[in-house]
Formats: sequence, structure tokens, C-alpha cells
Amino acid sequence: MKVLNLRCAHEHAFEGWFVSEDVYQSQNDRGLIECPLCGDTSIAKLPSAPRLNVSGAREPSAPAVATEPSGEATQSMTLQSLWMRAVQHVMSTTVDVGDKFAEEARRIHYGETEERAIRGKASAEDAQALQDEGIEVMALPIPVAAKGKLQ
Repeated sequence: MKVLNLRCAHEHAFEGWFVSEDVYQSQNDRGLIECPLCGDTSIAKLPSAPRLNVSGAREPSAPAVATEPSGEATQSMTLQSLWMRAVQHVMSTTVDVGDKFAEEARRIHYGETEERAIRGKASAEDAQALQDEGIEVMALPIPVAAKGKLQ
């Protein structure tokens, strides 16, 4: 199993697990790997140090030097973590009504069905029409990868 450090074109860093380097390369060439934060499929592999467990191996002669991530990298990781927590919260506390978002929001607003937190898809025109009717809506881009089970 290969664990690779990956990054999308928007600088979101994440980890990917693959059976082999060839499998990673094949999936990446076909655009099957996407960023869990933004869904971008322009993925680059970052350098990483492999860990080899070889029986009878000797300790390295010079101690390895651990480097701390830069302040900017740490802030980026923190923001990514907070974003993923927010997405997880939305996913776990709302009902997905899919393409029927505008219709269901109106039904809730006008008391035709019970009030509950919903999420779904709406065009910009539908969202504007809902706001014009006094129905509060908020666009929240949720990555396609997050719509499944979040780790």
C-alpha cells in the first residue's frame, strides 16, 4: 500500500492511499482523483519520505531532522480542517432534498411541511427567487467527495 501526499491546484493538501504507484498514476491520468475540499482533479504528488521496515536494519548514523510546517502551511491546514468540520456538520444535521431544494424550501416556508434543515441544489435564479419571497438561503459549496461518507 502506498500512502501519498497530494495537493490540488488550489493548494489543498491531502493524503491518498493506493495499491501501487502505477494505480495512482493511472487514476490521476484519468482524472479520477479529486480534492476532498474543492473537487479539483488537477492533482500533484508531493515529495515524501518512504518508511521501510527491513529486518536487521541498522539505525541511521546521522539523526533525522524533523522540520515543522511553515506558519502559512499550518494556517492552511487549520483552515482546511475547520472547513471539513463545517461540511461534516452540515452533512450530518441536514436532509438532502437534491434538485427539489427550491420547491421544498417553499413548502417549509409556507407551512406545508414540517420545518427542518435542508440542503440541495438550486440554480442562481431559483436562489434569487427564494430570497425575493423572503426565504433565507445560503450557497455552501460542498465538494462532491464530501457527499459520500466522510472519514
